[in-house]
Amino acid sequence: MQGGRPALARALHLDGAERVHLLNLAQTADGTDTLTRPRRRRTKDQWRPHRSLQWTLDAITAGPAFVRNGRMDILAANQLARAFYAGLYATPGNQANLARFNLLDPASRRFYPDWEQAADIAVAILRTEAGRNPHDKDLHDLVGELSTRSDEFRTRWGAHNVRHHGTGTKRFHHQAVGDLTLAYEGLEMAAEPGLTLTIYTAEPGSPSEEGLRLLASWAATPQTSPTHSSG
Repeated sequence: MQGGRPALARALHLDGAERVHLLNLAQTADGTDTLTRPRRRRTKDQWRPHRSLQWTLDAITAGPAFVRNGRMDILAANQLARAFYAGLYATPGNQANLARFNLLDPASRRFYPDWEQAADIAVAILRTEAGRNPHDKDLHDLVGELSTRSDEFRTRWGAHNVRHHGTGTKRFHHQAVGDLTLAYEGLEMAAEPGLTLTIYTAEPGSPSEEGLRLLASWAATPQTSPTHSSG
């Protein structure tokens, strides 16, 4: 069967993420996944960033930078990322999980001007992780919670879309500094398989770059509140 998988992927015109997902599903079905990866990834509570990783994140001062796992838990972040995702951290029930924030927290509808697209991406990332790591109980629990509480999630989960979230541009509306258009890069961490370092940056000289500078200033002095023009 293994020799037929690449041919099947070509015949179905699958992209890179879909090919990997198909391979993961096939390996799970025939049991070969147990030879290539552990049955359980470490949970959020079991993993802590080593000091040099946190130093690296803290050294990135011009844009939000954070580390997440395939379940979209934010595991480590720089100061600007914590300020950027202030709405996520404001609700303890989000548990610093981007998918939970996106699908369940009403604040995400304002934070993501392109909410439908953001929800599509979040669910596709979780679907990809489910194919890559089908024995992750924490992921099963998260999917069960989202399925129970969100019609939007159930519809998207049933579509079986998968995605590698590597690079692109997104729009945001931050409660403190207004509209931001940011480019992002997602970098797989060689030292920590399954974890991704994401960095957001703004175009030099743009209003979004000025917005990030204002947000960084606000994050450094939380007793003050920046003002912005709502345009």
